Order: sequence, then C-alpha cells, then structure tokens
Amino acid sequence: MTSPLTTPASDGRWTPRLWGTLLVLCAAMFLDALDVSMVGVALPSIGADLGLSTSTLQWIVSGYILGYGGLLLLGGRTADLLGRRQVFLVALGVFALASLLGGLVDSGPLLIASRFVKGLAAAFTAPAGLSIITTTFAEGPIRNRALAIYTTCGATGYSMGLVFSGLLTEASWRLTMLLPAPVALIALLAGLKLLPRTERERASGGYDIPGAILGTASMLLLVFTVVEAPEVGWGSARTILSFAAVVVLLTAFVRVERRSPSPLIRLGVLRSGAQVRAQLGALTFVGSYIGFQFLVTLYMQQVLGWSALHTALAFLPAGALVALSATKVGAIIDRFGTARLIVIGFASLVIGYVLFLRIDLDPVYAAVILPTMLLVGVGFALTFPSLNVQATNGVDEHEQGMVSGLLNTSVQVGGALFLAVVTAVLTANSPEEPASPQAVLDSYLPALVVTTVIAVAGLMIALTGLRTRREQRTVVVAKSTIKEAEAERVALRD
Repeated sequence: MTSPLTTPASDGRWTPRLWGTLLVLCAAMFLDALDVSMVGVALPSIGADLGLSTSTLQWIVSGYILGYGGLLLLGGRTADLLGRRQVFLVALGVFALASLLGGLVDSGPLLIASRFVKGLAAAFTAPAGLSIITTTFAEGPIRNRALAIYTTCGATGYSMGLVFSGLLTEASWRLTMLLPAPVALIALLAGLKLLPRTERERASGGYDIPGAILGTASMLLLVFTVVEAPEVGWGSARTILSFAAVVVLLTAFVRVERRSPSPLIRLGVLRSGAQVRAQLGALTFVGSYIGFQFLVTLYMQQVLGWSALHTALAFLPAGALVALSATKVGAIIDRFGTARLIVIGFASLVIGYVLFLRIDLDPVYAAVILPTMLLVGVGFALTFPSLNVQATNGVDEHEQGMVSGLLNTSVQVGGALFLAVVTAVLTANSPEEPASPQAVLDSYLPALVVTTVIAVAGLMIALTGLRTRREQRTVVVAKSTIKEAEAERVALRD
C-alpha cells in the first residue's frame, strides 16, 4: 500500500519525503552495480600487493557474484515476508561493514570472504529496494518515472565503477574497496528516517523452508559451476556433474513450489508472456554487455596499451548518457510502452556491437569506438528501466519482492553465464605465446561475435512482445486463486 507520507502532492509534484525515499534506494542500487564493475581494474594491483595468483584473483570478482546471484530468490521472498524496510536496512548495514573489512584485510581468503558477504547483502538490498519502489509508487506514470531513475542509477553505477576504479587504483586498490562503506552508511542513516514502514506478510501456510533451501542451493551451484567452468573445462566430469546436480535441484525446487501453500516463487507469474520476456530480456541484455565490457577492457589494455584510467574514460560516454536520461525515460515509457522501447534498446545494442567489429590496432576513438559507446548508452537508458517496469507491472503488492528477486536473479545469472561463455570462446581462440598484436586482436573477434549473437537473441525475444501488444495493451500477470492452486495439487497427486 502507498504510504501517506510518500504520496505525491495534489498537483502531481513529488514531496521532499518522496524524493528522499527514492534517493536512498538509488544509492543502494548504485553501490550494488558499482561494486560489480569497480574491482576489475584494481585486480592487478591487488594481486601484486597480496601475492595472489590469477585463479585466486578471479574469486575476488566471482565471490561477489556467487553471493549476489545465489541468494536473490531468497532475498526477494524474505523482503515480502519479514518487511521490506527491515530487510533493506539490515542488509545495507552488512554491506557497509563488509566494505570496510574488504579495504582493511591483508589476505586473499579474507578479501574473498568479505566480497561474498557483500554479494550476500546485495542479494537482499536489491529485491527489497525494488519492491519498496513498486509498493510506494502507484503503478503507472509515477512508478515508471521512479523505476526509470532507479534503474538508470544502477546502470550509471556500473558504468562509473570503471572510472572510479581507474582513478582510485592510481592511489591504492584499498580505496576501491572502502569507497562504498561511507556511502552505504549515509544511505542507512537516511533510510532509517525516510523509508516507509511496511507490514510483514501473514504467511498462513507457513514458510517455504524446503523451497528456500532448494532454491538457494540450486542458484549457488549454478553460479559456482558457470564461474568455474572456463577454469576446469566445460566438458570436464566436474562441470557436467555440477550441471546435472543443478538440474536435479531445480526439478525438485519446481515440484516443491507447485505443492507449497506459500511458495518462494509462485510459478503462476511465469504464465505471463510479458513476465517471461522481461526475465529473458534481462538475462540476455546484461549477459551480452558484461561479456562485451570484459572483451573491450582487455582489448584496450592488452592490445592498445591504454592505462586503466584511459580505458575507464573510454566508457564514460555510455555512463554519462545513461545518467543524463534518468529523469526522462519514465515519460518515454508512458508514451511508447515498454515493448517498443525494449526492442529499440536491443537494436541499439546490436548495432553498437556490430560497429565495434571494425576495430584494428590503431583505431580512431571518435570514429570507431565512440559510436558504439553512445549506442550502448542508448540501449541501457531505454532497455533496463523498461525491463524493470514490465516485470513489476500487474504484480500484487505482496509478491513484488518475489518478482524483484527473480528479475535480479536473471540479471546476475545472465552476467555470470554469458561471461563464462565469452571467456571460453576467447580462451579457445587465443594464440600461443609469443603472439603478434594482430594475432591477439584476431582472437577477440569470435568472442565479440558471440556477444553480438546473444544481443540478437534478446532482440528476437523482444520482438515477440510487439505482436502481443497489439492483442493486449495492458500487462497482466497470471494470478493463482485458492481453487486453482488446490486443483494443481490434486492433479499432481493423480
């Protein structure tokens, strides 16, 4: 229910309290995204200072992804059950503490542990924050505007993380770990004052403990397997058995959810084509971009010999474009609808990736790289907010945390999965040492083609939404009635 303290003024303008609530949530989203991208540029300095191998350094990034992607489903449902405000604030406090510890530790294992805890905290702040927005701002233009600002803050944080990392690493890698701590603390103190209080959901059917265990275990194992696959081999017995175990766990999870009176995920939401397109869109959109950013960073530093700061500044136009669009995208969504904007955003991404295939050993930035960065910025500005709006529209208030957790899971699993695929393609085509710069550049092209194909797949999925939109303009998520749920359980027993 919308809080009376945060409803818009009678003339439609937002009150200071409403803006304050949104800014607190945006700060958390910004930090979550910032932390994903900021550590990458600092890895060489961390390895040299702490004496860590390349395989250990990988887990500084993967540890965060593991905690974040593995626990999002649980985080979303916990927010619905225990209260979104409470879950958000406690998790934000844990995030601040883990950030502080990460900047002070002197060993690789402790640094990885702090990163895992930060990812775990983000797995609770992200769905709780998104569901606070969708239950505070009424569905329609008001919510679309709020979601546009919120999601572009996340996209800006991811883009600006590279810039901040390049600047801070010049002084000390520890600053990249410490930076989120004071920001999270300020957001926490402001949140105690500004965030609307919410009631806990009355779970008359009890808590879905088996579903929570199976869902969390399957997501943790899936992310772990995907992260480790490039290192141990996609065809190794360990990888194959791990994927088989994921299938078994997910199968058991689905069976439990279909029988549970208060499931962790109500499977009925996936009967909505708009919901499925939003989840698959998030999976492919973020997955293709993370793989692309990884390849471009390597290309700029290893082939062109650019510094970390130079590389970070090359990405700045995309981040700046996303940031400048934050207050405008909501109105664009109101006018054109999410389906059209998602198609346009994916098309911008695909065109940008195709243009980047023109790279050589001495590119002219303004002619070769800048057009891609601008198109990627347009893609993010239009697609990411639209996916969030499409996923949360038409969903009952008591299920907003669940859907938010599901969407964020798609984002994280897509990033981990497709980054691993891109890494495997790059590794398979890498020339033997010593290699000429041209040979190294040639090895990047197949992997860049893969990121483009992933984006094209997302575009094809998005195009199906245009056809559906003609038949039904409003987004409606399938709702399970008590009789329907009982009928499903009876059918399963038979």
